[in-house]
Amino acid sequence: ATSIDAAPTCLVDNPLQQRRHTLPASEFRNLTPQDAISVFEIEREAFISVSGECPLTLDEVLNFLGQCPELSLGWFEEGQLVAFIIGSGWDKERLSQEAMTQHVPDSSTVHIHVLSVHRHCRQQGKGSIILWRYLQYVSCMPGLRRALLICEDFLVPFYLKAGFKEIGPSAITVSNMHFQEMEYTLCGQAYSRRNSDC
Repeated sequence: ATSIDAAPTCLVDNPLQQRRHTLPASEFRNLTPQDAISVFEIEREAFISVSGECPLTLDEVLNFLGQCPELSLGWFEEGQLVAFIIGSGWDKERLSQEAMTQHVPDSSTVHIHVLSVHRHCRQQGKGSIILWRYLQYVSCMPGLRRALLICEDFLVPFYLKAGFKEIGPSAITVSNMHFQEMEYTLCGQAYSRRNSDC
């Protein structure tokens, strides 16, 4: 009897025989500081044309993506960012001017700073979809109990439809703009996973 030693199979180094790596058609993931420029370009285009102000500067985007990337969500199609949400932790009942630039770790509230969709992807329901995915995601994070945000009056119906409740006028002002503060209760929602700790 002869003995054959098992040897690893060698792959041919021929590009025609190798599998091509392709990007997923659609992917949701947390953002990183490497995504900051794409985030800021989409945000700037979306908000400057409407209000003349960006909710976050590039430095603030980098700061939040460095401190609390787990409170962000990006939607990528074929590797390109098409929509995103950036949040941070907050520990007070209502949002104040300080909430615009601070992250409070281990808090029970996520402050949603910005939701933005790339201009070529608007009017396709992507804002509603990423918001739903984000709320589902943060609902299952231990300790988080609610989400707060501020928005202009014309956006109130969008957030009400997503399940937010109107708290009232916000104490935060940017330039001469005034906002409504909205709240979403995270735990106990139908979005929560069956076996979550919420």
